[in-house]
Amino acid sequence: MNVPAIVSREEWLAARKELLVREKQFDRERDALSARRRALPMVEVTEPYVFEGPDGPASLVDLFDGRRQLIVYHFMLDPDWDAGCTGCSLLADNVGHLAHLHAARTSFAVVSRAPFANIAKFRERMGWTFPWFSSHDTSFNYDFHVTMNESVAPVLFNFRTKEELQDAGIGSWALSGEQHGLSVFLREGTRVFHTYSTYSRGTDLLNGSFNYLDLTPLGRQEEAGIMNWVRHHDDYGDRDGRSGDDGCGHCGT
Repeated sequence: MNVPAIVSREEWLAARKELLVREKQFDRERDALSARRRALPMVEVTEPYVFEGPDGPASLVDLFDGRRQLIVYHFMLDPDWDAGCTGCSLLADNVGHLAHLHAARTSFAVVSRAPFANIAKFRERMGWTFPWFSSHDTSFNYDFHVTMNESVAPVLFNFRTKEELQDAGIGSWALSGEQHGLSVFLREGTRVFHTYSTYSRGTDLLNGSFNYLDLTPLGRQEEAGIMNWVRHHDDYGDRDGRSGDDGCGHCGT
């Protein structure tokens, strides 16, 4: 793993100021991109989805909990899995206090295809408190392209068809099974509109741990593979990053 060169304070300051120019440019580009995202057209959701939650059946309107906007994170938890995806779990660990979203008339909910009993068990293990619903008996996951099953619906991952994915050299992991993503909805009375969805690395900005690591010289430490060291937060054992000064403290190598 490469580490930065050692220089004088003056040389460091010059390099830092040079990088700051690029950071400011990126900030402006990100603001412009966010504005374009907000300006996307929207499409009405007419399917009468019925989710299962802690209080029983719930409609998509119910997930808004009376607020104007709704953010749904599509969490990878297959009906046959005992535990959720480690990457989704890392992101879930970074969900902040929802009062801040609520103050901006925005609700947040997590949806998975597993039955609610499976969700409740795993949620209790992880100690999470955000709203989490099951889409098990609905087409929701297929309609929003986070469960791939050609016998149910054509493959469309990250807005690319099966043929486009294969032409791009995307592996079979994207062609079947569960995927993660995020979708945004706007409510007008009882009418619901889908305004935005993102998949794959589109959820990076939600992951505070990765954003913190991006500020460090060692970065995300993915040399052995994307998210190679990530585990459920109760499954790291004694790997607390203090195993030595050399190599990757996460895996002790």
